[in-house]
Amino acid sequence: MTKSSSILLGGGCFWCVEAILSPLRGVTSARPGYAGGHIKNPTYEQVCTGQTGHAEVVKVDYDPRLISLSNLLRIFFTTHDPTQLDRQGNDIGTQYRSVIFGDEDQQKTARTIKEEIEKEHIWPTPIVTAIEGPAHFWEAELKHHDYFKHNPHTAYCAAVIAPKVAKARKLYQHYFLSDNKDKK
Repeated sequence: MTKSSSILLGGGCFWCVEAILSPLRGVTSARPGYAGGHIKNPTYEQVCTGQTGHAEVVKVDYDPRLISLSNLLRIFFTTHDPTQLDRQGNDIGTQYRSVIFGDEDQQKTARTIKEEIEKEHIWPTPIVTAIEGPAHFWEAELKHHDYFKHNPHTAYCAAVIAPKVAKARKLYQHYFLSDNKDKK
């Protein structure tokens, strides 16, 4: 039986994070949702107000035998801008913050990868990604699942998500499945 692990990653709009991480070899599920806030069962509309305290996140289930947490986090840190506080580009607000919710071991790994990337000077300014303990995950409404896959030609997907996915595929081509049918 496959041992699966999970982590919550927020890097701006959850549509972007899901589109980048879901086709990776070893990622068994990437589901958009909300975490880190103070109300139960938040809706997209509530979270978008910035008043609930939630971040848009993706719950990533992965097989550590196929992709290590270190490699997953490296991809995460280099495919969104972790130096922007409470925003990603034109998506502005605490709901778009860069954040990792995980257990103690995951937090330790995240801090290590964050330090490594800062030493590599991949980004011109310091990384502001929050690394926090476990948080309750509220799954997003179904219309947000596989959003990029179902809406590739919308303006946001074409202008924002497609370039991020292309960058990830170029940088990490060996982690991407050639066809989602390969997914284990």
